[in-house]
Amino acid sequence: MNVFNAIEARRSVKQFDPDYKLSEAEIEKLLSLAVLSPTAFNIQHWRFVRVEDKALREKLRAVSWMQPQITDASLLLVLCADLDAWRKSPERYWRDAPADVREGVVAAIQAYYDGREQVQRDEAMRSCGIAAQSLMLAAKAMGYDSCPMDLSDFDQVAPLIKLPAGHVIGLFLAIGKAMREPWPRAGQLPLSEVVVRDHF
Repeated sequence: MNVFNAIEARRSVKQFDPDYKLSEAEIEKLLSLAVLSPTAFNIQHWRFVRVEDKALREKLRAVSWMQPQITDASLLLVLCADLDAWRKSPERYWRDAPADVREGVVAAIQAYYDGREQVQRDEAMRSCGIAAQSLMLAAKAMGYDSCPMDLSDFDQVAPLIKLPAGHVIGLFLAIGKAMREPWPRAGQLPLSEVVVRDHF
């Protein structure tokens, strides 16, 4: 499936076959593609919590509007981000670059993020969203369906997944085999309404 077809065919599926299991090789392929997603300064601050424990999935479902995707999808990921990744040996994100480039980028990382908590959080959320889109398109290309979710009380989710300090939750992502075709698209706005030239 080419990328145009994957974008056009991708839909948010709500009902997954609870008996279908992705293979370990398929899951590893999906995650290997996800980590090719772009992040600012290449800091790669996403963290993918792969929730396999059935009892934990039930607890997550209970604080997430009882969405069945949480328990029924073959793969459930909680996409999180480390807000402090920018300060954790940032030279490692550029280890294969020439020394002068590496030094310049590391200095820029420090200048951009230091003392800017809202920027750190905004960047984390952008990165989680970009990684989620990579996962959804890759899943579709592999013949699977997906559903991004945020109808959760993340304050209750955090202790359930033992979220470390300095981390945030971006969204859930369920991937698996759909039980039925999704509804027709509900209605996309025309480009004339959503595309603005130069300024509002």
